[in-house]
Amino acid sequence: MDQLSGLVDAIVFTSEDTGYTVAKMKQPREREPLTIVGAMPSLSPGETIHCKGTWKHHPKHGRQFSVEAFQVEKPTDVYGIQKYLESGLIKGIGPAYAERIVNTFGSDTLSVIDETPSRLEEVPGIGEKRVEMIAESWDKQKAIRHVMIFLQSHHVRPSLAQKIYKTYGDDSIKRVQENPYALAKQIFGVGFKTADMLAQNLGVPKDSPLRIKAGIEHFLWEMSSNGHVCYPLKTFIPQAAELLEVDEPQVAKEVTALTEEGTTVTSDLPGKEQPEPYIWVKPLYLAELGIAREIERIQSAPCRIRPIIVDKALSWASDKLRIRFAKEQKEAIAQSLEQKIHIITGGPGTGKSTITRAILSITSKVTDKVVLAAPTGRAAKRMTEITGRKAFTIHSLLEFDFHAKGFKRDKDNPIGARLLIVDEASMIDTHLTYSLLKAIPDDTRVIFIGDIDQLPSVGPGNVLKDMIESKALSMTRLKWIFRQGKNSRIVSNAHRINAGYFPSLENEEGSDFAFLPLETPEEILAKIVELVKDRIPQEKLFNPIDDIQVLSPMKRGIIGTDHLNHVLQNALNPQHHRLVRMGRTFQLHDKVMQMRNNYDKKVFNGDIGRISSIDLESEQLTVSFDDRAVEYEFCDIDELMLAYAVSIHKYQGSECPCVIIPVHTSHFKLLFRNLLYTGITRGKKLVVLVGNKKAVAIAVNTDNVTSRHTGLRSMLARTTMKSS
Repeated sequence: MDQLSGLVDAIVFTSEDTGYTVAKMKQPREREPLTIVGAMPSLSPGETIHCKGTWKHHPKHGRQFSVEAFQVEKPTDVYGIQKYLESGLIKGIGPAYAERIVNTFGSDTLSVIDETPSRLEEVPGIGEKRVEMIAESWDKQKAIRHVMIFLQSHHVRPSLAQKIYKTYGDDSIKRVQENPYALAKQIFGVGFKTADMLAQNLGVPKDSPLRIKAGIEHFLWEMSSNGHVCYPLKTFIPQAAELLEVDEPQVAKEVTALTEEGTTVTSDLPGKEQPEPYIWVKPLYLAELGIAREIERIQSAPCRIRPIIVDKALSWASDKLRIRFAKEQKEAIAQSLEQKIHIITGGPGTGKSTITRAILSITSKVTDKVVLAAPTGRAAKRMTEITGRKAFTIHSLLEFDFHAKGFKRDKDNPIGARLLIVDEASMIDTHLTYSLLKAIPDDTRVIFIGDIDQLPSVGPGNVLKDMIESKALSMTRLKWIFRQGKNSRIVSNAHRINAGYFPSLENEEGSDFAFLPLETPEEILAKIVELVKDRIPQEKLFNPIDDIQVLSPMKRGIIGTDHLNHVLQNALNPQHHRLVRMGRTFQLHDKVMQMRNNYDKKVFNGDIGRISSIDLESEQLTVSFDDRAVEYEFCDIDELMLAYAVSIHKYQGSECPCVIIPVHTSHFKLLFRNLLYTGITRGKKLVVLVGNKKAVAIAVNTDNVTSRHTGLRSMLARTTMKSS
């Protein structure tokens, strides 16, 4: 095994998941740096590295040194110290300040920062506040490095060290040793597998009750990320035992213990011919039970809005809006004016927007306390455009309380509405539905509007569908496509797909729907880049970043969202000012999407914005979401992903002037009818499918999407039976 020592000149690439790093190393008396590769997490420019390994020849990149073992020392010479400080590792020091500091203190620079940081005020341009920032960041980096070395020795990826330190501070190592499984609950980005690997390295046995309980909770939450609210116990126990590599009786024993502790709930689902026990994590059980109880509460209370003579109201609204209502539209409006809670569902072009405007026009004559809401910012914005009235996101309507980590609006502080209309209701998951219903006064009328044939919510549950199938609530299903919809091939093809028929793929001049037949992923990728970058902007005058959205069924592969984002980023937004962290590259003006709800920042899963600034000195990145600037520390940017291409599921509730969807048989695992239907209905003016007809046929003919296990339908049915 060969040995090398030298100064780390630059980090070319590093992987967040594996710590695999490609770096340039300068050796003494050698003019050109050489390339070293291997698992070298947390490496920084300017450090001295001593490594053992072997020389290899890469077919594309040439001669490289493959590192198998290494040790790192802080830099000692002036050049290395400057490189180290320029790397952005220390908050408050960028390239310009790094040069000034090193010019002032030379090889004593790191000692000065470590021992007498107040002396940094001797450097031109550095004041007291910046000294405090640098000293604080330096101390934090020392502590983080200590935590990182500990975690690294237990094979935890380095990008999590900052998050662990941010959560636990100086107690990080102690807390990790006490209960490594707590990481999976308390730190975003840490899953059970990571926590379990750490626990095993710390000597926690596989059959430890601590491990099995953590595994059961993990498995249930993992199921919830796939949409399940609960799970049949007879299926759950063997699957959990296999996952944890323990015996089924051990899992059954800890399920009982968790239920006795109140962490989980096991119960039969009512209404089944042969009742069988299901298991929930307690918060999801309480949410489903709560939804059923809140609906019963609202349903059973009288409405505060005075009765309306429906026939006269319909005639008046028809004249005012200059619309002749169809029979099913009249039924939907009438039920919405008479029932306490009503659901309106239907596909594109069936008149949901017209009905909403009619209900608003009529109800506004008898009360001004009308509130409109939708689950996402974009859906709320579209609702505002359609109705001419301000619509809120559900999160903003409920007013999140940052201190209590919950919503301010609840049963004790309800929303001030006599009528609440909720659009895109198919997107609302179990947690958010419960929070919303709790905040609705007894005497308020509620109308849910949505399309149950779209993909269900990203979060757990299938609330709108469960409410309809329980028959506990009145419902109107819109089926008739109106003239303006019939003229749209987006609308007609969406309905064909939803009904299980192959769409019309013939290309017509001036049509809002196009199909470009290509066979290989490489051809599809090249065509998508051409369409987004040149052809569509030139022909349709669409902005290539803001007006065109690529939607892909999968994350991986040549035409998966990861690779599409990399290619489209380089094609649409070439920049020199970039940030490379955790194996990701973000550039100024990049289009990005928020990956999870962050109530502190008031940004939510699926929100799309543009990067407006990257500050390497203060280690902050700013994203503009609809003209609202949100700041992220570098250690939090794993909440963001590039959004030139996103999954269809993530884009629910949003619309774009132009949508491009790759359809290829390599996506066969995710080619479902409701996925293609949802993707197509995201386009307002133009939808382009790029791929092969076989993949389209697979999607249209695949309607056996795995159903979600929920208890809500049964709970609602039981509630209705009790009250009747």
